[in-house]
Amino acid sequence: MQLTPLEHARRIAALAQEKLAEDVVILDMRPVCTFTDFFVICTGRNARQTAAIWDEVHGRMKSEADLLPRSVDGVQEGTWILADYLDVVLHVFTPEARAYYKLEDLWGDVPAIELEAATA
Repeated sequence: MQLTPLEHARRIAALAQEKLAEDVVILDMRPVCTFTDFFVICTGRNARQTAAIWDEVHGRMKSEADLLPRSVDGVQEGTWILADYLDVVLHVFTPEARAYYKLEDLWGDVPAIELEAATA
């Protein structure tokens, strides 16, 4: 199954929501950056849940779309897991790490994508 970058971002967001990720946001990075099209940002209640969210996204993207990230960081600690799928970068935070790094504030000038299609 070949996904467009937006469909890819929405699928990742939906998978994160299936694992009860909170505050799921898709940011359209195309106007401001050259290394990716979308950020998917979400929060797990603790490091164990961030790992479960990442495991779900990773396993399902691999099995459904034959997609593997170019790189993954933070799985050991679990406070900020970053997975680079080239067109989409997934950020899974604990609440404390998300509050500390404030990616939405840092990239506050980029548009957010509606999630309703992500939950379909």
